[in-house]
Amino acid sequence: MSTREFVTFRIGDQTFGVSVSEIHDVFRPASMTPVPLSGADIAGVLNLRGRIVTAIDARSRLGLKSSVKTKSCQRLAIGVERGGESFGLIIDEIGDVVRIDESALEQNPVNLDATWSWVSRGVCRLDDRLLVIMDIDRMLAGSGAEEAAAA
Repeated sequence: MSTREFVTFRIGDQTFGVSVSEIHDVFRPASMTPVPLSGADIAGVLNLRGRIVTAIDARSRLGLKSSVKTKSCQRLAIGVERGGESFGLIIDEIGDVVRIDESALEQNPVNLDATWSWVSRGVCRLDDRLLVIMDIDRMLAGSGAEEAAAA
C-alpha cells in the first residue's frame, strides 16, 4: 500500500490536511496592508522575503467567525504558490505531518456543509478526529457554495 504525507492544521474546531508537496512554508504574517475593495476573506498583502503574498483569511472563506487569536500576532499562515502568485492561507494552528495509507482516504460525507465539501478532496478518520483533506486550488479560488449547490 502506498502512503501520502499531509501537513495538518486547524481552522476553528476542524482539522484539515494538505499534501506536504503543496506547502512551501509556514510563517507568521506581519504588517499586512489592506487591499481596498477586496472581499472580507482577503486579509491583505504582505512582503515575505521579497515576495508579495496575498493573505487569505481561511475562517472567513469557510464562513466562520473571526477569532481573537487570528486577529492577533499569534496567527499563522501556510504559504502556497499557484500560477506564479504567492498566497498565505491564515489558519488558527499548525499541527503535525501525518502519513496516511491511500486506502484510509474516503469520499466526503453527504452531510458535509456545501462550502466545506467544495474545498475538500475527501476525509480520513484519525484516532480522535476527522481529517478533511483540503483542495488548495478551490480554497484559493474562493467560496464554492454556489457551484456546489448547482451540481
